[in-house]
Amino acid sequence: MSFVHLHVHSEYSLLDGLTKIEDLLEKVKNEGMNSVALTDHGAMYGAFRFYIEAKKRGIKPIIGLEAYKAEASRFDKNKKLGNDQFHLTLLAKNLEGYKNLMRLTTLAHLEGYYYKPRIDFELLEEHHEGIIALSGCLNAEIPSALRDGQKDKAEKLLKRYVDIFGEDFYIEIQRIPGIDELDDINNQLIHLSRKYSIPIVATNDVHYLDKDDAYAQEVLLCIQTSHTIYEDRPLTMINTPEFYFKTEKEMQGLFLDLPEAIENSQKIADMCDVDVPHGKWILPIYPLPEEESPEEHLREMVKERTEKRLQITEEAKIRLEYELNIICTKGYATYFLIVQDFVNWAKKNGIAVGPGRGSVAGSLVAYVLAISDINPLDYNVPFERFLNPDRPTPPDIDIDFADKRRDEVLAYVTNKYGGDKVAQIITFGRMEARLAVRDVARALGLPYSQGDRIAKMMPQGKQGFAITIDKALEESSTLKLAYAQEEDVKKVLDIARKLEGVARHSSVHAAGVIIADKALLEYVPLQREAKAGKIITQYDMYCLDLNAVSNNEAVGLMKIDILGLRNLTIIEDALAFVEKKLHKHIDIHNISLDDEKTYKLISDGRTIGVFQLESRGMRRLAKDLKPSKLSDITAMVALYRPGPMDLIPSFLKGKKSERSIRYLHKDLVSVLQETYGVLVYQEQVMEIAHKIAGYSMSEADALRMAMGKKKKALMRKERMKFIERAVSQGYTKKLAEQIFNFIEKFAAYGFNKPHSASYALIAYWTAFMKANYPVEYMTALLTAELQGAAGAQREAKMFQAIEECRSMEINVLPPDINKSEYDFSIEKESIRFGLSAIKNVGKSAIESMLEARSQNIFIGLRDFLSRVDVRRVNKKTVESLIKSGAFDSFGTRASLLTYYPKALNEASSQKKQVESGQYDLFGAKRDQRLSDSDLENIQEFSEDELLLMEKEVIGFTISTNPLSQYHDIIARKVTKKIGEISEDDIGSTHIIAGNISQVRKVTTKKGNNRMAFVSVFDETGSVDTVVFPKIYASTKNIWIENTTVLLKGRINERGDGLTIVVDNVIDLATTKR
Repeated sequence: MSFVHLHVHSEYSLLDGLTKIEDLLEKVKNEGMNSVALTDHGAMYGAFRFYIEAKKRGIKPIIGLEAYKAEASRFDKNKKLGNDQFHLTLLAKNLEGYKNLMRLTTLAHLEGYYYKPRIDFELLEEHHEGIIALSGCLNAEIPSALRDGQKDKAEKLLKRYVDIFGEDFYIEIQRIPGIDELDDINNQLIHLSRKYSIPIVATNDVHYLDKDDAYAQEVLLCIQTSHTIYEDRPLTMINTPEFYFKTEKEMQGLFLDLPEAIENSQKIADMCDVDVPHGKWILPIYPLPEEESPEEHLREMVKERTEKRLQITEEAKIRLEYELNIICTKGYATYFLIVQDFVNWAKKNGIAVGPGRGSVAGSLVAYVLAISDINPLDYNVPFERFLNPDRPTPPDIDIDFADKRRDEVLAYVTNKYGGDKVAQIITFGRMEARLAVRDVARALGLPYSQGDRIAKMMPQGKQGFAITIDKALEESSTLKLAYAQEEDVKKVLDIARKLEGVARHSSVHAAGVIIADKALLEYVPLQREAKAGKIITQYDMYCLDLNAVSNNEAVGLMKIDILGLRNLTIIEDALAFVEKKLHKHIDIHNISLDDEKTYKLISDGRTIGVFQLESRGMRRLAKDLKPSKLSDITAMVALYRPGPMDLIPSFLKGKKSERSIRYLHKDLVSVLQETYGVLVYQEQVMEIAHKIAGYSMSEADALRMAMGKKKKALMRKERMKFIERAVSQGYTKKLAEQIFNFIEKFAAYGFNKPHSASYALIAYWTAFMKANYPVEYMTALLTAELQGAAGAQREAKMFQAIEECRSMEINVLPPDINKSEYDFSIEKESIRFGLSAIKNVGKSAIESMLEARSQNIFIGLRDFLSRVDVRRVNKKTVESLIKSGAFDSFGTRASLLTYYPKALNEASSQKKQVESGQYDLFGAKRDQRLSDSDLENIQEFSEDELLLMEKEVIGFTISTNPLSQYHDIIARKVTKKIGEISEDDIGSTHIIAGNISQVRKVTTKKGNNRMAFVSVFDETGSVDTVVFPKIYASTKNIWIENTTVLLKGRINERGDGLTIVVDNVIDLATTKR
């Protein structure tokens, strides 16, 4: 009498399930069970992954869903929260049942969502084929009716379900000790079963694996409902710690009197046999001319475009034919046609497009089709880096677009292939170690500062790998000590360990889009994203994309990455300014790559606002390297990362003196010459293997991947192969060993060359625009900074950009109600502040102002108020405009702020007269302009007060650099500007001056003392500082946003950046200027 669990929740019942799929399946295997179901709440997020992982372990996967069902119609959306979301357990018998489950959960999300995704009887009648239904848990429809004493209603519901599902309907019985009312409900359910001859089945509603996980599950529910474990809460399971994965014996023991309930669980499992199609690439249908195949069309397109893009040489002809043969033979022609189509559509419609991110720069076909702007022949990038004919995975092309127009590209793709065939991809936010610690501490009712303290004792992850709690305890002696000595810390970490890595919420993947040949519902369940209402998949990238997994363990839908890049928006806007101002059209994809002004700007370190090159470290590297060609910038992008930074001194030495370069053999010169003898790129590993050891490029790509994985056994095998092959090519064994040691040592640092090249090209484009069209570029940059997320960081970035304008001798003019546009704009050779940069001045208010101004400029405050919609341009808006200086042409700010109430009354009075027709009666003009004839000339505020007003409504001062007031003391005392601080300064003490942009005050656990984390910026950059309790106690009145300070502190390394530990500070406003 075998038992199978048919009602099981995983981590994909978001914040209501603790079980990870791999752990669940290991438990099933260890218990000797042959199959198990997955029935997550309302969605199928984990279904495909569960299917693949179960198959790998020889366990039969039963794909299911615990659906939410509306009592009447899924379109009813006026009932109280929780009153219309009955549970129903559904299991797929076969492929048709699996597809119907996908349809049901999709329609529940797209049509029935009201607090939860809900289905109804109408949908069940339409999509029940191939599905086994269980009546559900205590929160299901029939048990709820019985609980409410509505036996007739329960029987009617039962008949309705049987009418729909027939013999595939079972009454679900759960025996969970501790739930008193369950025995009575079960007795009534058993009575109905016997009365109507409907079979029963035993389940346990599994939410976690082991009984001792119950407390961690309760903490998870607290996190979901934003309650602490000590509060009354809407969802709790702690009083009945029975929702664990019970053994077969435990379940049999609970159902000794109902052995058929256990037997039926196995009977149902035997009936379920779903084979989910996967592993084959599914391509959309690209519209083609009649009687032409995708391969023929691609070849014809390449032939037509080659002359426009290439100087046709024998090398180019051979390379194109080689690539086309591989692309067409492997069935990838359609993919190239689709990508080139939307890329070139974007370019034709004035949308800034990147040069092609990543390894696509290895394809000459992609270059000819204008998918990429990197010619692989010029950059010496092998095709196999992009598409290795020996690997089964399809090509993967990532394309950047101007971020503000990315949605236009998505709309084009959706319209072309059909709304039912295109969707964005879901992604899951997970409980990473630090987040889990903070969440658990909050749920346990601990102060925020305690959770924050524990989290901050954990080291940062390294090289893209997140830190784990176990790893943190190994690496941090402070955390280890606290864990050993503090009960709260131990409790938090022990629970957080159980929650660590669990899916917490869903969101939209930043770039991934899938396109299918038919309705996506044939392949994947869908839902609507909460914020913007976009249609997204319920399966993540690792379930859909063959490129993201090994062994073809994905559905196989075609994924394209459509990324939004802010720097391309800046380029697009700058090009538009050039065209508008100078009547000059620039095709950024075809500019000269040898522009002297551009390399001079980079070499001087004037790279604020230049893509990838604006950090203080990059500016310093640019000054040291003095790049003179694009390959230098490419190397800069590759080298300026943790690890490869160690190679920078050798690279600089080689650049300055070619005589200092030492090659192991003259045959390596052609490979390493462009990087001055330093192995910088992964592709150089491939080329050395090809040249020295006679590897094919496909074999060389396999070597590159092996070195990246750092597997010792694999590397020993590759070493023997390399040396043997090199010796057969005529090199000595000693030299072969030296060369292999050389590439093995540096391969760990090696970077993807095409990725570096594409980033370097965008960096060059931005530097080119800044060097040659400075006003246009800086106007675009300021607009982009303004559109960033509001807060201290944005204000610091804008201040830095304005200071950069000053250093470039570009005048930034203050806001002016008669001259400012929505965003920053160009006024002769100056930049005019945009109205949207002023706090409390929203889009609706600006639209009203610009609409009124289009008829005539404003002649005064009264005229302004009489012509704008004062419901949209309210008191706060007008006061902010006055404080910013936007009305300075009408009078002093002191006068205008005093005059505003009177002016508003008079303007409102005139409006009422016009609306009532009184002007016509007395022969006056309806459009008579109101002047500020009675404006009193009140003495203007002091300079300090005016500067404070600007800071209040803009975040910083426009008219002057706040530091310039203190020029003398800064010149005497400051030892470094913020942007000049580098890794070389770690451990040393410096004096800096800057403006405070952000203050975060915390209380220490030990001693309950106050301290602060403060961000400070000047015209060259920003830095985080730490103010420990002793210093904070004596300086707490200084740590206020917008205060200009002089501080002394020690430079420390923290995570990936630098921080200053403050020793002393003064408010510069208290000093003599």
